[in-house]
Amino acid sequence: MSTLVFDIVQFFPSLNYQLLSLIFNKASFVPKVSLFFYNYLVERKTQYSWNNFSSLFFNINVRVSQGLALSSILSALYIALILHIFENCLKILNIPVFILSFVDDELLVAQNKLLTILNSFLFCSYQITSFLFERFELMMEHGKTEVFYFSRLHRAFNSSSLNLLSIGDPTL
Repeated sequence: MSTLVFDIVQFFPSLNYQLLSLIFNKASFVPKVSLFFYNYLVERKTQYSWNNFSSLFFNINVRVSQGLALSSILSALYIALILHIFENCLKILNIPVFILSFVDDELLVAQNKLLTILNSFLFCSYQITSFLFERFELMMEHGKTEVFYFSRLHRAFNSSSLNLLSIGDPTL
């Protein structure tokens, strides 16, 4: 069995809130929920007032920073769509890899007796994931990507490295 671990860049400043509204609608959330986030997070204006002086209105986009109570919920909803598309791609391509998601940390897990097949499953699924995250304007931290091999063999196990150089850094 092999796992490939990768991180998504702390992405909330670039989160596409229009897409998030579409996700809320597609997931059959009450329209008030989508409207709340759209009105609260996007195209907000403010002005400062002091004594008799008032500034002009200027744009502020509130955004949800990483670590706030809503950040985990919003990221789970946002990433769920990407992972759904990812799983459909894997089914179509008949790649037996599954993914575990922990907000902005992901695990791709593959099982096969042959290391070369494991590496090809992981490489293909990682390329698909990279492509999808890029299309949704999210960044993966390729430099933090790691591969772990697990074996039942009771002898020395030397795994060959998985070369992800074409889409990021080489992974050992």
